[in-house]
Amino acid sequence: MAKIEAAIREAIARGARRQVRGATMPLRREVRRLRRVVARLRQEVAALRGVADQWQRAAQAAPAVAEASEAEARAARLSPRLIRKLRTRLALSQAALARLAGVSTGAVVQWERGRSTPSDPNRRRLIGLRRVGRREVKRLLASLRKALPSRPARAARLRRRRRRVRRSSRRRR
Repeated sequence: MAKIEAAIREAIARGARRQVRGATMPLRREVRRLRRVVARLRQEVAALRGVADQWQRAAQAAPAVAEASEAEARAARLSPRLIRKLRTRLALSQAALARLAGVSTGAVVQWERGRSTPSDPNRRRLIGLRRVGRREVKRLLASLRKALPSRPARAARLRRRRRRVRRSSRRRR
């Protein structure tokens, strides 16, 4: 009788272990997968923090162009035609002028079309650019490129990283 009782207990224990294993294995796999996802996300966050630090350092750096004084800014004329003329004299694209002035390309377009006027700080930067030559502008743009990662390059890097994540998750399935 003891042997039968022990055999039944063993069979019940084995069945219970099998049931527990069957219930926990999918959960273990999911936990493993989620840990890998979290690790990848941590890497991406660390990379983005590095980029954010670069942008912050660049923003805290001195302005690229010496600004004109308020008196000079008030006395100077600044029409859409003069902004365009300044840009062509310095051989700059609208994007390059925007980068030097610390504004968006769209703002420069609006200024040149006469749809808006530069705010006081931007006006002072533009007037400060009048005193700068082509060589100095090239040097300033080069220093800005080193200080800030370009958006297309950064976006491409993130796209590649996302593709790698998708591919690796497909392989594991």
